[in-house]
Amino acid sequence: MAIKSDPLVIQLLRDAQRFPILTAEHERKITLAWRQDRDRAALDELVGSHVRLVVKVARSFDGYGLPLADLVAEGNLGLMEAAERFDPKRGCRFSTYANWWIRAAIQEHVLRSWSLVKIGTTAAQKKLFFNLRRLKQKLDILEPGDLPPEAATAIAVHLNVPEREVVEMNRRMNGADHSLNAAVVIDGDSDWLDLLADERPIQDVVVGDIKEGHHRRRLMLAALTTLDPRERDIIVTRQLTETPATLEKLSRRYAVSRERIRQIEASAISKMATSVARDGKKSLRTVASDSAWRVVEGCAPAE
Repeated sequence: MAIKSDPLVIQLLRDAQRFPILTAEHERKITLAWRQDRDRAALDELVGSHVRLVVKVARSFDGYGLPLADLVAEGNLGLMEAAERFDPKRGCRFSTYANWWIRAAIQEHVLRSWSLVKIGTTAAQKKLFFNLRRLKQKLDILEPGDLPPEAATAIAVHLNVPEREVVEMNRRMNGADHSLNAAVVIDGDSDWLDLLADERPIQDVVVGDIKEGHHRRRLMLAALTTLDPRERDIIVTRQLTETPATLEKLSRRYAVSRERIRQIEASAISKMATSVARDGKKSLRTVASDSAWRVVEGCAPAE
């Protein structure tokens, strides 16, 4: 990533030359001036003297295909955040503290911009994303494709992440985003979107499921009408509510034992099963009869 080819970064570095490298004593002085008195001149000096650090950190993210100027801009946001939060009384230099904020801001930008598909949503995935390429070079793995099993295991152990995530991240980083509207072949009429399979059920299945659900509901409601009020109440509160009533609660309501409630419930279920079976067969015979008549009508000679 050459600085010479980026005029924005060149201008930024030229402006930064106005600010010398700070001594520890002067850094503490201007930092306190900013924190305590909100001195804008002190803030400008503190931030301006660390722009070179931003560019240095940004250049370490070479290889992700993002413009250096964008990386520097994000790093500057991290630098401003560090200036807002830094406490000189803790005894460390501002550059040590700011380095973490600059790097974090640039990493977040890389994760957002590298792919249209969200990546690096967990700590393990972020660790893999920013270390996998370096570890592959260390293991002398330069060819694309899946990692050798022993290499995947070694990287997983080194980064303390699941081996499965190492394999998945390697495949993700070896690929690239492609438009679904791109042509399958040059000058072709079909694009990749035409080849995607729709895994949703077909319309006939959806309509059939809806009709089947309505049919079962009618059978259930008809079966409930065969029960007396006490049986119906027990079935509804025990079987058809999100939070079923306990046998103890129903036994107190009807002043009978819990065992009696269980017997009534079993008897009611048996009645409903008989009703559903009877009405279901009747409905099936009706459908079959209608179908037969349609066949006969279709075969009858025209008058």
